[in-house]
Amino acid sequence: MIKIAKHAGFCGGVKGAFNKAEAAIKNNPNTIIYTYGDLVHNNDVVKYFLNKGLYSINDINEFEKLDSSIVIIRSHGISKDEYNIISKNHEIIDATCKFVKRIHIKVEEFSNKGYNIVIIGDENHPEVKGICGWSSNNAFVVNDVISAKKLTINEPILVVAQTTIVEDKFNSIVNILKEKYSAIEIFNTICNATSQRQDAVKEISLISDYVIIIGGAKSSNTNKLFEIAKSLNNNAIKIENIDELKEFYNNDLQIFKNKIIGISAGASTPDWIIKEVVKTMNEVNGNEMSMEVVDNSFKRIHRGEVIKGEVLYVTEDEVMVNINFKSDGIITRDELSHEPVDPRTMFKQGDEIDVYVLKVDDGDGNVVLSYKRVMEQKIWDDLAVKYENKENVECLVLNPIKGGLSVQVEGLRGFMPASQVSLNYIEDFSVFKGETFVCRIIDFDKQKRRLVVSKKAIDREELDKKVEELWDSLEEGQLIKGTVQRLTDFGAFVDIGGVDGLIHISDLAWNRVRKPSDIVSVGDVVETEILSVDKERSRISLGLKQTMEEPWVVFEREVSVGDVVEGTVVSLLDFGAFIKLKQGVDGLLHVSQIANEHVEKPSDVLEIGQTVKVKVTEINDERRKISLSIRALLQDEAKELNQTEENVVEE
Repeated sequence: MIKIAKHAGFCGGVKGAFNKAEAAIKNNPNTIIYTYGDLVHNNDVVKYFLNKGLYSINDINEFEKLDSSIVIIRSHGISKDEYNIISKNHEIIDATCKFVKRIHIKVEEFSNKGYNIVIIGDENHPEVKGICGWSSNNAFVVNDVISAKKLTINEPILVVAQTTIVEDKFNSIVNILKEKYSAIEIFNTICNATSQRQDAVKEISLISDYVIIIGGAKSSNTNKLFEIAKSLNNNAIKIENIDELKEFYNNDLQIFKNKIIGISAGASTPDWIIKEVVKTMNEVNGNEMSMEVVDNSFKRIHRGEVIKGEVLYVTEDEVMVNINFKSDGIITRDELSHEPVDPRTMFKQGDEIDVYVLKVDDGDGNVVLSYKRVMEQKIWDDLAVKYENKENVECLVLNPIKGGLSVQVEGLRGFMPASQVSLNYIEDFSVFKGETFVCRIIDFDKQKRRLVVSKKAIDREELDKKVEELWDSLEEGQLIKGTVQRLTDFGAFVDIGGVDGLIHISDLAWNRVRKPSDIVSVGDVVETEILSVDKERSRISLGLKQTMEEPWVVFEREVSVGDVVEGTVVSLLDFGAFIKLKQGVDGLLHVSQIANEHVEKPSDVLEIGQTVKVKVTEINDERRKISLSIRALLQDEAKELNQTEENVVEE
C-alpha cells in the first residue's frame, strides 16, 4: 500500500522559480540565460534546465566578464552585494522565495537600527549566506544549542530562522537566547510549507513499514524530512530519484512487496520524480497502473487550498478550470468578485489562474472553486506584511457602530475602536462616515479574519514628530506664543505647540503675585520668553514678565525726585501706607508724611483703593525704594498760596 504525504514536492517558492525559469527560456529563445548557483537544490531539475539552455554560474566574479544577459536569482536568494554586482550589467529575474525575501527585508531594517542579527540555520547553506548579506556585517549564525550557549554579542538582537529549519530546533535555540538576552526581537521565519511537510512526514512515518524521502542530496529541506522520518521509523530511506533506489537494492525491490510504503519529497523535488517512485512501488506490489492512474493517486486537493488551474471555457455564469485533478473545477459568478461582474470580461480560455478550493465534490463530481477568496487571501497576506512592518494603510469609514467605527481596508472589513479614532475626545462619530483616513494596523489575525486599525497611532506619531522638531528648535531667550492650559498654586502651564512649559508664579509679573489667576486665565494666548530648556527631563521654564519692561526701569525714566504723581493705596500699616504708582512700583508714604497735623495711624486718614496725589521726595536706586509725601505737597501748595497773596498786596 502506498501512502503519499499530504504535502510533498514543489513548494510555492520553488514552483515559482521553476515557472519563472521556463517562462524566461520560452520568452527569450535567442538569449543565453544564467542562474547564480543552482536554481533549486535538485540535480534532476538542474539537468532539466541545462538541456533547455539554462546555465549555472557559481562564481560571482564571472558575471562581470560576461556580456549583458539575463540572470535568474535562485529561490534561496543572494546577498545585497551580489545582487548589485549582477544588476550592473545584466537583467535580473528575481526568483527568490517570497518568504526568504521577507527575511532579507527584516534583517536589513533591524541591522540599520543597530541590532545584531542571529540567524538559526546552517552557515554553509546558500539561503543563510544570502540572509547574512543583507545585514551590516553584524550577523551571527547558530545551528545548535551549544553554539547558542557560546554566543556572546551585544544587545539589541534580532533572531530569524532559515526557512527549512526544524521547528523543535528553532524553539530550543530561542529558549537559550531568551535566557541570555533581554533586548531581543524574535521572528519565526520557518516557511509554512516546511512545517506542513515536516508534520506530514511525522504522520506517514508512524503508520508505514518503509518511508522513502525523495529529494536532492544538497537539499536542506529534504535532509530535515529525512531526519524526522529516521527518528520515527528505522526503515527510512533518502533518495534523489528511482534510479538511486534501484541501485541501492541492486534492482531488487521485493523488500517493499506487501508493505505499507510512505512517500514524501522535499520542496525542491519535481512531480515527475515522485510519480516515477509511486509508479514503481505500485508495480512491485503487482498493481499495473497507467500514468493517468498514477497521476490521480498522487494528486490530492483539500478544501481551503489555493491551487493553480487553466481556464477551459467561460460563460456568462461560470468559469470551468482544469486543475489537473480527476475532475474539473467550477467558479460561479458569485465567487469571482465581491462586485457584480461578467465572467467573460475577466478570463479567456488558456489563462492560468490561482483558485481557492471551496468543495472537493459538489455532488456532481465537480470541484467548487473561488477566485475572490484567492484575491482576499492575497490582500490578507499583503496586510500581514504591512502589519508586521508597521506600514500605513488607507481605510474608508463605513459606519459608526457600537464601540467605534466600521471601516474598509483594501476591500476588507475592519474595525476602529473609539479609543483609536482621535487624540481628542469625540462626541459624535457619525461625522466621520465616508471619510478616508491614513491608519496603522494594531491587531491582525488572518485565521480569525480580525483587522483592527488606529488613526490615533498616526496622529500620535505626527504629533511626536512635531514635538521632537519643536524641542530641537527651542532656545533660551526665544520668544514664543502659547495657550494657558491649566493653573496651579505655583504657576501656569502653557502649551507651546504640543509641549507644556511652566510660568512660575514669580515670573508672571514684576510685582508680587498672590495667585496666578490674578494675571492669566485658562485659554489665554500669551507671549512668553524661554528661560531654560531641559530636554532630558522634559522641562521648559517660561517667563511672562520678561516680555515686559521692568516697572522700576519705566519709573526711573518717567519720574524724578520732586515730581507730583498719582497712586492707589494698596496697603495700610502702622508706620505708613504703600502707594502703587501707574508704572507698577510701590512707594512708601510714611505716617509722618500723610498730613501737616499729627496722624496716629494711616487708617485714620486713608483707605485701601483710595487714589491720592503724592510728591516723590526720595528715590533710592540701590535699594529700589521710593519715599512719598502728601505733607510736602501740602507745604508746597501753602507756599505757593502765600506767595500769591504777597504778590497781590504789593500790587
